[in-house]
Amino acid sequence: MSDERTAGATKTVEKSFRGISERLAAHYLTNLGGERVEENRVVGDDWEATFSSQKVDIGPTLDITEVTLVFEGDTETLDPLVEQFSQKAMRAGG
Repeated sequence: MSDERTAGATKTVEKSFRGISERLAAHYLTNLGGERVEENRVVGDDWEATFSSQKVDIGPTLDITEVTLVFEGDTETLDPLVEQFSQKAMRAGG
C-alpha cells in the first residue's frame, strides 16, 4: 500500500510492509541516518517517520505482522529515503 501527498516543498508518504517488525523498521531508519526519538518515531535531517503495526490475515489459518510507516519531509530527501527503506524491507519481509 502506498499513499503520497505533497504540500509545498514537503511530502507525506504512507507505505505498509508485511513480514517486518517495528523493531526492524526502527533499525532500518536509524541506519538511514535517523535517530529514534520516541517509541514509534524516528527523525532524520529534513525527514521523520512514524510507524505502527498490526496483525493481518493472509489465509484462513495464517497471519503476519504488517508495519505501516508515514514518512514526512523535504521532497528531495524523502524520495530516495523511502526507496532505500523499501529495498531494505523487501529483502527482509514479504
